[in-house]
Amino acid sequence: MKSGMQLLAYPPQESWEAILKRPTKSQEELEKIVKPVLDAVRQEGDAALYAFTKKFDGVEIDQLLVSDSEIALATSQVPQKLKDAILVAKNNIHTFHFAQKSTVEKIETMPGVVCWRKSVPIQKVGFYIPGGTAPLFSTILMLAVPAQIAGCKEIVLCTPPDKEGKIADAILYTAQLCGIKKIYKVGGSQAIAAMAYGTQTIPKVYKIFGPGNQFVTMAKQLVNKEGTAIDMPAGPSEVAIIADEYANPTFVAADLLSQAEHGADSQVILVSTNENILHQIEAEVNKQLQLLPRLALATKALLQSKIILLATQNEVIEFINSYAAEHLIIATKNCEELADQITDAGSVFLGNFTPEAAGDYASGTNHTLPTNGFAVAYSGVSLDSYYKKITYQHISEQGILNLGPTIETMAEAEMLEAHKNAVSVRLDFLKDKK
Repeated sequence: MKSGMQLLAYPPQESWEAILKRPTKSQEELEKIVKPVLDAVRQEGDAALYAFTKKFDGVEIDQLLVSDSEIALATSQVPQKLKDAILVAKNNIHTFHFAQKSTVEKIETMPGVVCWRKSVPIQKVGFYIPGGTAPLFSTILMLAVPAQIAGCKEIVLCTPPDKEGKIADAILYTAQLCGIKKIYKVGGSQAIAAMAYGTQTIPKVYKIFGPGNQFVTMAKQLVNKEGTAIDMPAGPSEVAIIADEYANPTFVAADLLSQAEHGADSQVILVSTNENILHQIEAEVNKQLQLLPRLALATKALLQSKIILLATQNEVIEFINSYAAEHLIIATKNCEELADQITDAGSVFLGNFTPEAAGDYASGTNHTLPTNGFAVAYSGVSLDSYYKKITYQHISEQGILNLGPTIETMAEAEMLEAHKNAVSVRLDFLKDKK
């Protein structure tokens, strides 16, 4: 059985946009599907959540909130080896994100005029944790650790239940390890609605974090239009790989499949100027694919994926920046030199011994990243994602004397007389004081 990846040799630049299209429904199609779900949750609250859980997850549940006893049982079921691994990952993620803390620096922009900026944590945040084809407990670490460092006061976590109405043990264990107490059995776009609008059981939050399928991503974008902040559009997973003759075909094939197994709407892209290495990697993909437990999902993703042969290294860089991959692996001899030319990517992995899976789990960087080309303007989740930046200024008497005439002149030019007057009355007061 072959992978089904399409090999395109030297495609003209005018065809790149079509080649790089992600395998998702159109925005209009998605909105038609998702908006009625959001409206139902806004109007009916918990009742809609129970109904959608039955419809989409195939299970009737009697309560949305995960109980303390469920968490205790799950914690006891998680093998110690996995607990140890989760702790190592948590510590690395904490180390990387804690280093992002900044100190308040007061700047005197001119004598008597002092300005500064302070990071203030967002008080209420919501996490969406995918749990459908794969329960992503690692995403809890990626979202909760920086939230804790920032000092967010209230965290709400939503994740879909399985066919028995349960949440995966590792998800519940990781959530309690991160101090999260409000865990709800609700998934899909209805979970995003619940956190955006609030229901009888689930509190409303100010910002929603977390990846999801294309329906979850559309739900996040729609509630964002209505005023709920989101981390970014983070939908079906994707990876692009640049390879040369230095690349290890076995490693590259494994990296391609590690993303393809996420789901049928994932996508992988392989690019090189070396035709021989592309054929070697494709042969390895075909070989390794047969051994995957998630073969069916990976195969569907590969049907939407591409192998691209280009003429020059400059073309490769231009093509990759046009794609703006969520994950980019550079498996080349000059990987650091190429990395310096990357302007659009969520997270970059350099060399033969840096699998994308390292960033997914435990190296310390965050795996919640922009997909579907949004890396041209969005960053992945970081400590700053959990802060509002509030600016402050304090102007002394001497400061307003120095700055006032500038403000008066500018306000008068904009014909905003009250703005000018707010300064003039102060200047007059100080003149009289003399």
